[in-house]
Amino acid sequence: MAKKICPRRDFLGAGAGMLFTGLGGWAKPLPGTPRPWLTAPMEFPARPADVTIRIGTVLVELAPHRIISTVGYNGSVPAPVIRLKEGKPVVVELINETDVPELVHWHGQLIPSEIDGSSEEGTPFVEPHGHRRYVLTPRPAGTRWVHTHVRAGADLHRGMYTGQFGLVLVEPAHDPGRYDREVLLVTHEWEAFFGAEEMEEEEDENEKMDLNARTSQTGKENGLEVGYRLFSINGKALGYGEPVRVRKGERVLFRILNASATENIQLALPGHEFEIVALDGNPVPRPRKVHVLSLGTAERIDALVEMNQPGVWILGTPEDDDRRRGMGIVVEYAKEKGPPRWAPPPKEKWDYTLFGNNLPSSKPDEVIPLVFRKIPGGPKGLNRWTINGKSFPHTETLHVRPGRRYRLILDNQSDDAHPVHLHRHLFELTKVEGKNTSGVVKDTVLVRGFRQVEVDFLADNPGPTLFHCHQQLHMDFGFMTLVNYV
Repeated sequence: MAKKICPRRDFLGAGAGMLFTGLGGWAKPLPGTPRPWLTAPMEFPARPADVTIRIGTVLVELAPHRIISTVGYNGSVPAPVIRLKEGKPVVVELINETDVPELVHWHGQLIPSEIDGSSEEGTPFVEPHGHRRYVLTPRPAGTRWVHTHVRAGADLHRGMYTGQFGLVLVEPAHDPGRYDREVLLVTHEWEAFFGAEEMEEEEDENEKMDLNARTSQTGKENGLEVGYRLFSINGKALGYGEPVRVRKGERVLFRILNASATENIQLALPGHEFEIVALDGNPVPRPRKVHVLSLGTAERIDALVEMNQPGVWILGTPEDDDRRRGMGIVVEYAKEKGPPRWAPPPKEKWDYTLFGNNLPSSKPDEVIPLVFRKIPGGPKGLNRWTINGKSFPHTETLHVRPGRRYRLILDNQSDDAHPVHLHRHLFELTKVEGKNTSGVVKDTVLVRGFRQVEVDFLADNPGPTLFHCHQQLHMDFGFMTLVNYV
């Protein structure tokens, strides 16, 4: 068994600043025990916080003379990594140093609505120059993350267009450590602007022709979409900042987060393969090797890479224009010199079912069909989005009963790909574009244009629960609804 040789506090591109104290000394409340910190945070017992998230202005130097002023957490973008122990409660303090209300969402964690970080679920805002405290019991183990959950609307300096995001690693009680080095990568885009919509590139010409035919049937012009002038990994554009330094023969675990506001991305490392071991922090039943990673907005991938091709390489997007604007990072083998090299990866189609079981999933107690459509906004407007014909806040609430298994049929009847996210729960993929599967557990899934994905979730975490597209522009303009326990 290999031994980890990378310090567990290392985080490429992120500075120190996350405030921690010891995690012990706090017992989990018994069922039915009053939890006053959820309704009156200032009455919480006076003791040092285990985790402090300070929301404030941050200067991000993407490259020399390319400095972005944004809002981030604890003085850096991405935020310094937060490491927690599964099941071990921590006191969290949120401090808002800005002039606007903020929310901090614990993405992928199975926690109460009151602290999940969504106002639609009832989480209180952290008021301007205010603070809030609560207890969080992290679970499940895996690669999670934290980010703002305010609506930006047409303001490209709010919400996920800012630098308010960072990785959260919830560590299990026993970690086998089957890798030598851990590398954390967080992608993001900068200097957002509104422009004409461009159809997402498909895998082959037949699919592209099919999409063009369907789109022409709408008879309407799409509205504005968001573009970006700069791209980064760990807060640096390609060619700037520290490279990922490796040695020949190492097994490196890459934990990768797509923290974009709107972009679904691909990443490759020439000459190397990625062995997918977890999706959204959850181990997959069948680890498989691929040449190209595909991450919808908010998705995470844990992948092992055998470092067996010495050289200086670019780990980056296959999209040449985006790579030139910064979407990449240098991977440098020990004792290797020279300019970083890039080579186009083999053509591959990303397929979630590769990592699942061939056996069918369990039968659900109830099936809920959800149809996603676009109402084009025209050349001077923004598109609106509907679930079963209605836009939030007028969408129909999904009513569930505790202990029952529900199958959501995610039917995308638009040409946009949608990274769909369910708060406070995990779901199992049961069918992807007509292919049955089981065992792949996620909290966000990318539903491609004019395709269907079916997922099952167990109603086991009572409380208002948000369901939405994680693409900020889609979420803000209608693509949300609530799950309510009855």
